Amino acid sequence: MAIRNARIPAMVAALLFLGAVTTLPYPTAEAKSKMQKQAFGKIQDGQSVDLYTLANKYGMTAAISNFGATLVSLKVPDRDGKLGDVVLGYDTPADYENGKAYFGGTIGRYGNRIAHGKFTLDGVVYTLPLNDGPNTLHGGVRGFNKRVWTAQDVSSSAGEALELTYASKDGEEGFPGTLLVKVVYTLVADENAVRIDYTATTDKDTVLNLTNHSYFNLSGQGNGDILQHQLTLFASQFTPVDVTLIPTGKLQDVHNTPFDFLQPMAIGVRINMADEQLKFGRGYDHNWVLDKKSPSSLGLAARAYDPQSGRILEVSTTEPGVQFYSGNFLDGTVHGKHGKVYAYRSAFCLETQHFPDSPNEKDFPSTVLHPRKTLHSTSIYKFTVQKAGDK
Repeated sequence: MAIRNARIPAMVAALLFLGAVTTLPYPTAEAKSKMQKQAFGKIQDGQSVDLYTLANKYGMTAAISNFGATLVSLKVPDRDGKLGDVVLGYDTPADYENGKAYFGGTIGRYGNRIAHGKFTLDGVVYTLPLNDGPNTLHGGVRGFNKRVWTAQDVSSSAGEALELTYASKDGEEGFPGTLLVKVVYTLVADENAVRIDYTATTDKDTVLNLTNHSYFNLSGQGNGDILQHQLTLFASQFTPVDVTLIPTGKLQDVHNTPFDFLQPMAIGVRINMADEQLKFGRGYDHNWVLDKKSPSSLGLAARAYDPQSGRILEVSTTEPGVQFYSGNFLDGTVHGKHGKVYAYRSAFCLETQHFPDSPNEKDFPSTVLHPRKTLHSTSIYKFTVQKAGDK
């Protein structure tokens, strides 16, 4: 999340959020946008939501809905130049609203888990709704992924870009402070990459952990499992968990464990080993501590390679951690886009983040945001290909 401590006047902070002033590294020259907007459907309360499709010169497209600031589709070329949609999702807003999966959603106010749905801030105990056994997961019952955001085309010469804003009220899902959030998706003009920039301000001390929850299958959504995908995680430690997937507060070295992805390793090679941590997660569902000189610097977090399609995904982030989840709770009951059945371990997630349950762990990087301070965080999902015969 990379909360930075630069103090700015409240009025300037508001202007930053509203887009009147920006510190994001976008060129000022305007570029003619060809972004497409279309009706996506309605949610239960009758609100209509839209779908925005961004494209670049290589044919790559990203479709984003203002419901949940959700990445609905991401079409990228394989080694033969054939486009394929590499993220799981649904066909309608109603499915996103009613579905249990978090396909492609912007997660907040707090991504991942908070133990027992409670934390203490400034001497006050805050109680959150429990929606994951004894814990709170991904912001509660109705997190940011189930809210309607305000969308605006902010394309430039850097690429077609969609800005989404949302005001989370004080007390929403039990969290303190009115939080103003801005998420900008940019489909980079000169390479096949999606950049996500997060900005947030608050009027009261609060905690937050923003991420995107895309499920990836580099062979194409609904096209088999991901156990042969080769994964590298640039992290020498992870945060072990208890049986409810809450971190114990310790950092554990990955060497000589099934959690060592410092070198490329097929996801399925060790996933069924008799390891307590794997049993707790039913596979991989853990936070890795990224090896970075500075916790808030932009650095490479993960690389995934699919031998079948040749597609390579590289994830870079300013966050200190990444949650690798191997689709252990997909069970074939979910029917996604175009009727595709999402079977067991048919996708993986790489959720850039601060650590789970940080509000209750004083030794973890802080997720507290204070008034007159601004959160800035960036994650980039870059796609390339490996040709047949290349090493």
